[in-house]
Amino acid sequence: MPHPIRVMLSGGPDGSPPTWVVDSLESEPRVRVLRGNGYEHFEFSNSHAEFDGELLPVYRWSYRTYIAE
Repeated sequence: MPHPIRVMLSGGPDGSPPTWVVDSLESEPRVRVLRGNGYEHFEFSNSHAEFDGELLPVYRWSYRTYIAE
């Protein structure tokens, strides 16, 4: 059974959360974060960085989409 993994989000607009939780790196190579009237999309960068004393996988910002009305 997968156990959630905290990942670091890098880049993107100001106000993006610094970390996010995914089920696994394999099942979620991309994440989308709801922000305002759209989604910020992040992709696993195959790298790791230290955050609050913990080594986390890094997801880099790739693009933004808007919610359809």
